[in-house]
Amino acid sequence: MLDFLAENNLCGQAVLRIVSRGNAIIAELLRLSEFIPAVFRLKDKSDQQKYGDIICDFSYFKGPEYYEGKLEAKPELQDLDEEFRENNIEILSRFYLAFESVHKYIVDLNRYLDDLHEGVYIQQTLETVLLNEDGKQLLCEALYLYGVMLLVIDQKIEGEVRERIHIHRNLPLLTHTLYSPPGAKRPANYPESYFQRVPISATFISMVIGRLRSDDIYNQVISIYMGITVNLVEAWEPYKAAKTALNYTLDSANIKEQASRYAASMESLKPQVQQLLKEGFLREEIVLDNIPKLLNCLRDCNVAIRWLMLHTADSAYDPNNKRLRQIKEQVINDSKYNPKILFQLLLDTAQFEFTLKEMFKQMLSEKQIKWESYKKEGSERMTELAEVFSGVKPLTRVEKNENLQAWFREISKQIESLNYEDSTAAGRKTVQLIQALVEVQEFHQLESNLQVCQFLADTRKFLHQMIRTINIKEEVLITMQIVGDLSYAWQIIDSFTSIMQESIRVNPSMVTKLRATFLKLASALDLPLLRINQANSPDLLSVSQFYSGELVAYVRKVLQIIPESMFTSLAKIIKLQIHDIMEVPTRLDKDKLKDYSQLGARYEVAKLTHAISIFTEGILMMKTTLVGIIKVDPKQLLEDGIRKELVKRVAYALHKGLIFNPKAKPSELMPKLKEMAATMDGFYRSFEYIQDYVSIYGLKIWQEEVSRIINYNVEQECNSFLRTKIQDWQSVYQSTHIPIPKFPSVDESATFIGRLCREILRITDPKVTCYIDQMNTWYDMKSHQEVTNNRLFSEIQDTLGTFGLNGLDRLLCFMIVKELQNFLTMLQKTILRDKAVVDVFKAMLTAANPVQGIVVNASKVYASAVAKTQKIWGAYLEAIMKVGQMQILRQQIANELNYSCKFDSKHLAAALENLNKSLLADIEAHYQDPSLPYPKEDNTLLYEITAYLEAAGIHNPLNKIYITTKRLPYFPIINFLFIIAQLPKLQYSKNQGMTCRKAADPVDWPPLVLGLLTLLKQFHSRYTEQFLALIGQFIRSVMEQCTSQKIPDMPSDVVGALMFLEDYVKYTKLSRKVAEAHVPSFIFDEFRTIL
Repeated sequence: MLDFLAENNLCGQAVLRIVSRGNAIIAELLRLSEFIPAVFRLKDKSDQQKYGDIICDFSYFKGPEYYEGKLEAKPELQDLDEEFRENNIEILSRFYLAFESVHKYIVDLNRYLDDLHEGVYIQQTLETVLLNEDGKQLLCEALYLYGVMLLVIDQKIEGEVRERIHIHRNLPLLTHTLYSPPGAKRPANYPESYFQRVPISATFISMVIGRLRSDDIYNQVISIYMGITVNLVEAWEPYKAAKTALNYTLDSANIKEQASRYAASMESLKPQVQQLLKEGFLREEIVLDNIPKLLNCLRDCNVAIRWLMLHTADSAYDPNNKRLRQIKEQVINDSKYNPKILFQLLLDTAQFEFTLKEMFKQMLSEKQIKWESYKKEGSERMTELAEVFSGVKPLTRVEKNENLQAWFREISKQIESLNYEDSTAAGRKTVQLIQALVEVQEFHQLESNLQVCQFLADTRKFLHQMIRTINIKEEVLITMQIVGDLSYAWQIIDSFTSIMQESIRVNPSMVTKLRATFLKLASALDLPLLRINQANSPDLLSVSQFYSGELVAYVRKVLQIIPESMFTSLAKIIKLQIHDIMEVPTRLDKDKLKDYSQLGARYEVAKLTHAISIFTEGILMMKTTLVGIIKVDPKQLLEDGIRKELVKRVAYALHKGLIFNPKAKPSELMPKLKEMAATMDGFYRSFEYIQDYVSIYGLKIWQEEVSRIINYNVEQECNSFLRTKIQDWQSVYQSTHIPIPKFPSVDESATFIGRLCREILRITDPKVTCYIDQMNTWYDMKSHQEVTNNRLFSEIQDTLGTFGLNGLDRLLCFMIVKELQNFLTMLQKTILRDKAVVDVFKAMLTAANPVQGIVVNASKVYASAVAKTQKIWGAYLEAIMKVGQMQILRQQIANELNYSCKFDSKHLAAALENLNKSLLADIEAHYQDPSLPYPKEDNTLLYEITAYLEAAGIHNPLNKIYITTKRLPYFPIINFLFIIAQLPKLQYSKNQGMTCRKAADPVDWPPLVLGLLTLLKQFHSRYTEQFLALIGQFIRSVMEQCTSQKIPDMPSDVVGALMFLEDYVKYTKLSRKVAEAHVPSFIFDEFRTIL
C-alpha cells in the first residue's frame, strides 16, 4: 500500500498541510500576543477618555447606527479615528490575518473530513486513515492543534481586546468567552461552548478519542503545547466521569507513593549521573557495551525531571483553589522537593545527554570506516595463520598442517565476504565465526602455542568490535531525542532563572554547563517544526526564527547576570577612584609616598577588577552555539549584555536626573545639568577603565548606545507632534536584544529630552525675560537679574554630547512647526472670518494704495486701524514670540555645535563647509545654465548632507522652511498692522536696543523680530516685499506729517520701525539696499545719529 506521507498520496499530503499550517498559526499567535497595542486594553483613564468613543467591541453590531452617528457628529472624532487607523493598521492587519487563518483552518479541516466521507480520496475513508499509524497521528494532531489555537487565543489575547481588534469582521469564533486569567471563576460550560462555535463532526471526534483511549496515559499536570500547562484536577472539574476516574489516582496515599518514588529516584540518579560524567569515564567501548543501560539511566532522569517540574510548577496550581493547594503541598513534602537539587540534576542530565549524543554522532560518522578496518585486520590475521601452518613461515615449533592451513584460509575468506550493507546477516555470521575460532583453539590443542593463541584472540577481538560497531544505529539518537524532550518546560524553565543566575554569580564557569541545558531546550523546537518540515512549507523559516528567537532571548536573560554583576563592581571601582584614591602628582616628596600609596584602596580596586575579568572569562568559555537556527557567539553575547546594562543604567539616570520643578526659584536647570554631567562622566570613565580587562571597544560602545538612547527619546517625544507615530517595533533606535527602557511620563513631556526642552522654554519665556542679543543672555524683566546665558548650551553639550544638542534642536523644529500650524489655523478660522476685522484690512489696503505714495493723515489712519483690530493681537503676539524664542534657542544650539565641531573635529568641519559651498555653487550654476549637472530626484546626497551640516551646526535656522503654505488674503497688511500695534509698547535705549516699556505689558524685541521673520519666510517672497513696502510707507508717511507739523524729534514708532528694518537686514544677511528701496537714505542718516 502507498506510504501515507508519500508526496503522491493526496489524502496524506492534504492533512499534513493542514497540520503544518496549524503549527505555523500557533507560532504567529504567540508572536503577536507580545505586540498587542496597549491602547486596546483601555486600562488608563487617559486612553478611555481619548479613544473610548472610537474603539468598540462586538456590542457595536447591536446598534451600529448609534456609533456611526456619534462619529459623524464630531469631526475631531473622525480625525482621531483616521489617525488611530494610520498608526495601527500594520499590526492590526497581522492580527486580522492570524484570526482569519484560525477560522480558515477549522473550515479546511471540516472540508477534508467531508471529502473523506464523500470518497474524494480513492480507497480512503476516515476509518482507513485512523488505522494507518501516520494517518491516526496526523488526524489527532489536526484536532489537537485547533484546540491549542483556541486556548492560546483565549489565554494570550483577552476577549475584549480580540473584539476591539477584529471589529470590522464579526467572527463569532472570536467573541469574548468571559475566560479570565487563572485564579478567577471559570465561566459556565467553558471551554466546550467555545470549542463548539464552529461545529466539528461528532463521529470524527469520538473515533479520535477511541483511538487515543487505547494508546495514551496521563499525569495529573500535563503540558499541552510548548510549555502551556494544564492541571487536570481543575480542567476536568465539570466532567463527572473524568473527575471520578482522576480522583482514584489523587487520593493522598497514591500521591505519596508517586512522590516518594520520584524522591528515591532523585537520590539514586544524582550520584549515578555524576559518576558517568567524570572525566574519561564515558569511553567508546563502555558506551558500546552499555547502550541499553545508559539509555535507561537517561530515561529515568528525564522522567523524574519531567514529573517533578510539572507537578511543582506554580503555573499549574490556582492559589485560590484549596484542594490544589493541598495537593501541591503534599507533592512538595513527599518528594522532598528542592529546586536547586532538581536544577542540578537537569544540568547533569543535559550534560550527559549532550556528551552521549556527540559521541554517538562521531561513532555513526566513522562507523563504516572502522568496521571495514576491523574486517581487514581480522582477515589478514587469519591469512597469516594459514601461512604459519603451511610450514613455510618460520614460527617456532609449529608443524605443517594442511587441514588447519585450509581452514584458516576459508575463515579469512568468510571474514572478507562479510557485507556492511546487510548488517543483520553480517552480525549473525560474525557471531558464528567467533564461536568457530573458540572451538578451533580447543579441538586442535592450540593453547600450547602462545603466538597462535594471541593471533586467535586478536581476531576474536576484531570480530567483537565489528559486532559492536554494526550495532551503532541511528535509532539510539532518535530514542535519545524522544526521551530528552524538554518542550514541556518551555515556560516553566523561567522559574529556575534566579537559581541559574545565582550559580553563575558564584561560579562564572557554570556557563559551560548551562550550554548543554540550553541545547536541550532547543530540542523543543522539533515539536512545532516536524510537520512544517515534512510538508515543505514556506513557514519553516519564520516559525524557526520565532521559537529560536524566544530561546536566544531567554539565554540572554539568564546570562545578563554577568554584565549586571560587572556593573555593580564597576560602580564600586569608580567610587573608590573618585572619592578614595588620591591622584599622584608628577613630583612627589619621598616622605609623602606612604600617604599616596593607599594600599588598602588600591587592593580593593584590583580585587574588583579581577572579579570582572573572571566574569568575562566565564561567558567566553561557552563555545559558539547554534540555538535553533540562530548562531550564538559568546563574545557578541557578552558585548550585547554589557550594552544592555549600560543602556538600562544610563536611561534610568537620564530619566531620574532630568525632572524639574517648575515652581523652583531659581530654576533647577543648571544644577541638575551639572549633576547629570558628573554622573555621565562617571559612566564614561568606568567604561574607559574596564575596556581592556573585558576586551571590548569601550568608547565605540559608549557613543553608539548613548546616541541611541537620546535619538530614541527624541523620536518618542516628537511622536506627540506626528499624526503617523513611530511605534517601538518600527523604530530604528529600539532593539529587541538591547532594549531602551520606557518610563512613565511625569508631566506633559513623554521623555527627559521633552522635560529639558520645556524647562529651557519656561525659563527663557519672552513674557518674563528679556533677551540681549549682543551678550547672548536672558534677563528677568522685573528684577533685571541674569536668568541664563549661552553657557547653558555648553553644559548640555557636556551632559548629553552632540547627540543631545542635536536632538534638542530637532524637537524645537517640531515645536516650531506645531506653533506655526496652530497659528495659521487661528488666522484662517478666527481672524479672517471676523467681518469687522476684515473690513479694517480692506480700508487699510485702500488707504495704503499706491504703496509707493504717502498715507494722508497718517497718524489718525494707522491709530484707528490698530485700535479697531486690538482684540486679535494678544494671541498673535504670543504665537510669534514663541516661534522667535525657539529660533533664538536653535541659533544658540547651532553656535555651540559649530564651535565644538571646529574644536574637536576641525577636519570634519572644514570638509563639510567646503562640500556645502561647492554643492551650493553647482546648484546656482545649474539654475543659470540648466545644461550643467544637478542632483537627480532619487539622489539622497542633499538630504544626507543636511543631517551632517545640522549636526555640525553649519546651518541657519532662520532660513528653514518649516511648513507648506497656501495663498492668504491680506497677509502683508495683517503683519504690518501687527508690528505697528506692538511698537508703542517698546522703547529704544542706547545700551540695550529696543526694550519693553512696561513689565506689565511684556514684549521682547529679538523674539518678536525673529518670529515675524520666520513666519514671512514660510510664504512667497512677494508677501515679504509687500510687508516691507508697507513699513517703508509707514515711516515716510509719519515723517512727512512730522515735517509738516514742524515736530523736530523722530517719533518713537518710526525709530521702532527703522530698527525693525535694520534688524531684518542683519538677521537675513541681505543687502542694505532691500531696506533703502522703501525708505529714503536721509531718514536712515538721521536715524543713525539717534543710534
